Amino acid sequence: MTLTTCRECRGQASVQAVACPHCGAPYPARGDWRGFGVDWRTRTTFRGYPLVHVSFGRDANGRTRVARGVVAIGQFAVGVVALAQFGVAFLFGIGQFVLAPFVVAQFAVALLLGVGQFATGFVAIGQLAVGWYVLAMWGAGLHLCTAAVRDPQAAAIFRRLGELVKW
Repeated sequence: MTLTTCRECRGQASVQAVACPHCGAPYPARGDWRGFGVDWRTRTTFRGYPLVHVSFGRDANGRTRVARGVVAIGQFAVGVVALAQFGVAFLFGIGQFVLAPFVVAQFAVALLLGVGQFATGFVAIGQLAVGWYVLAMWGAGLHLCTAAVRDPQAAAIFRRLGELVKW
């Protein structure tokens, strides 16, 4: 095993080390390390936030990059609109685990409309869903349209919703 000097603490570390065993600096054998991934944002801003912020990977300190913008795109994202693996959106979100008023996600936690494998919201559509109006394989709510229960009011709401999304 070849040893080198850590750029941060000057302690001995392997040239293949992911982190310094003394100070924890990422990739201590590299003379300069600025992280990895992408961190791009538009110059145009709205109330101090970029209109679009795309961010993936880790920064120079090894911290996860979080996209923050009007439109936020990344593994972790916070914005008016968020496209993320883990996201929080103030209007609409798409991703794996997302919290927003309107959500399409594997795990959708929505205030108004949630669509996903597991969905919550006033209107919830999913394999497993919880809401006021629920369209699901299994669900819980006031008005259900499931494999076992077909509330006429829920059926009418989902029929109208289907008509709205037709081209």
